[in-house]
Amino acid sequence: MQLLGFKDYRQQGKRLAQALKLEYQQVAIHHFPDGESKVTLPQIRDDEVIFCRSLDHPNDKLIELFLACQTARQQGVKRMTLVAPYLCYMRQDIAFNPGESVSQKIIGQWLGQLFDRVITVDPHLHRINNLNQAIPNTKTISLSATKLMSEFLANRPNPPLLLGPDSESEQWVMQIAEHTGLDWEIAGKQRHGDHNVEIMLPEIDFKDRIIVIVDDVASTGRTIAKAAKALHQRGAQTVNCLITHPLFADDAEQILCNACINHIWSTDSINHHSNIIQLTSLLAEAIKSEYLFHS
Repeated sequence: MQLLGFKDYRQQGKRLAQALKLEYQQVAIHHFPDGESKVTLPQIRDDEVIFCRSLDHPNDKLIELFLACQTARQQGVKRMTLVAPYLCYMRQDIAFNPGESVSQKIIGQWLGQLFDRVITVDPHLHRINNLNQAIPNTKTISLSATKLMSEFLANRPNPPLLLGPDSESEQWVMQIAEHTGLDWEIAGKQRHGDHNVEIMLPEIDFKDRIIVIVDDVASTGRTIAKAAKALHQRGAQTVNCLITHPLFADDAEQILCNACINHIWSTDSINHHSNIIQLTSLLAEAIKSEYLFHS
C-alpha cells in the first residue's frame, strides 16, 4: 500500500504515513498561468493507494484529485481510498429554490465513482443521518473528533460550560459533554443571509462563567462572534471557541477577535495556526480497523 499526499496537507499526510509505517510520497502539482493544473504521481508500486488531502478551497483540489485518481487507475491501482478530514460540498443538501443544484448529492456521487473508500471527520450532515446517503456505491467511514476534543478540554485548568451556537451543533456539543461530564447548552439561530445571523441564548445564568463555543465548521465566523458578544453582554467571564474544521474565510478570524474571544482552538483537519488537536491517531486507527493496512 502507498500513501500519497499533497503539498497543502503535507505535514498531516506525513504524520499519517508514519503512524501506518508507510512511506510518504507526494503528488506534484504545477499550475499553468491560465489556472490549469498538471498532476504528476510518484512511481506507483502497489495495487492499493491512499490519497490524503483535506478539501477546503475545493474546486481546484477536486479536479486535481480526479486527475490523480484516473492516472493511478491507468497505472494499475486496483483500490483507492480518499482520506479527506474535511469533506467539501456537504452543506447544500436540498434545493431551496428552483434550479439550485444539490451539490451534496452531485459531488458525493462523483467521489463514490472515483474512490473505493472515503474516510472523513465530522461531515456536515444536516438532513441525512449517514454519509453513505451522500456518497453512495462506495465504503464510507465517518469519524468524529469529539473524543479528542473532550480530552483537550478535560486538561484545561477550569471546567467550562459548552455552548453550541445553533441546533445543528448539538450533536457535537452533546458528544463532547458526554465524554467529559461538562455542562452544555444550545443557542438558537436565525440566519438572514451568509453574513447576517441572529443568536438567541438560552435563559440561564452565564455570569462569571468560562464558556467554550463548540461547532463543527467556522466559515465566516459571524455565528460564533454573535454568540460571543451575547455571552459577554450576559456577564460571561471568558469566551473561547473550539472548532473541528477551521475554514475561516476572508476576515473571519478578525471578526472572532473583535468579539473578544480569548482563544481559538481547532483540529488539524485544515491547516491553521489555531490547530491544537491532531487527527492522526483517529485516522490511523480507522484505516487499520478497516483492514486497509496489512503488516
